[in-house]
Formats: sequence, structure tokens, C-alpha cells
Amino acid sequence: MDAYIMIEHLKCMFEEQARQERFDTSKALYACKQGDRDPIGPHVLKMIGYMEYLVTLGSAIGLEARIDQILQSLNNNYAQFIMNYNMNEIDKTPTELLAMLKTVETNIQKASPAPIMMVNKGSAKGKGKWKGKKRMGSKSTAAFKTAPKQALKPGGGVAKGDTCHYCKKPCH
Repeated sequence: MDAYIMIEHLKCMFEEQARQERFDTSKALYACKQGDRDPIGPHVLKMIGYMEYLVTLGSAIGLEARIDQILQSLNNNYAQFIMNYNMNEIDKTPTELLAMLKTVETNIQKASPAPIMMVNKGSAKGKGKWKGKKRMGSKSTAAFKTAPKQALKPGGGVAKGDTCHYCKKPCH
């Protein structure tokens, strides 16, 4: 066998494996999305690695397509940067884009608002002006409404000898 026949034979043997590898790598590349709290550096480096591996497997990916793929994978915090990048028609390599994105990431972290403390709806036992009191309308006051601590006294024009309309007992 001469060298040409050997190379052709090897291509036939490993072409299916390379095709599957190309498919898996492109699938992983297109599925890359940056999370809200993920740092930009590892995310873009992973995407650049996928793109370089696709080139070694024989896939031709243009520079603009690489940049577009990286920009589309970013989260909403970078929306202003993406708009400026496209409007100013900036031409950069993926590694230069990574440097720009790292700068933007530090600016986003500086400008992000301070975290807001969440307040849980719960009982206010022993805190502030509610100490020892119960709120009206809460589940724990249902027993208070139906069974008062003091007996009710007659009021407003009830004579001493009158009987109760409900229980038919006199004077209560």
C-alpha cells in the first residue's frame, strides 16, 4: 500500500467517529447559556474551546459566527453591551471579546444594587409593640373571639327581672 491508500483507508475507518464527535461538540456549543450568577471568563473560554475543537474536526466556523454565538449565549446583564457592540460594528477576535466582557463584568458588579433583606410573614412573638398581643383576624384569635375571658354584663335598658331570649335564664 502506498501512503495515499493508507490515508483514504484511515479516513473511512474514523470518519463516522469524527462526525459523531462534531455533532456532540456543536450540540454542546449551541446549548451553552450563561447563568445569572456565572462568571464570564470560564463561560467564554469554554465556548472558545468548543469552537476550536470543531475547527480541528473539520467544521468551518467564521469569525463573525463565533462572535455572534458568544454574544447570544450571554445573560440579560450584558444586553446593553451587546447593543453597543452591534451598533458600533466592532470587529474583535473571541479572546479580545473576552477581555472586553471581563471589563464589563466588573462594571456590572460595581453597579449592582445592594441585596434587599426579605421579610417573612410570620408571627411577631416577643418583638416590638405586638409583645403579648394578638392580631385581630389571625387564626390564633379565633378562640379569643368565641370565648371571652370576662362574662358579658347587661347593658342598655335591660331590667333586673328580664329573662334572656336565648337561654331563658333571668338576669345575666
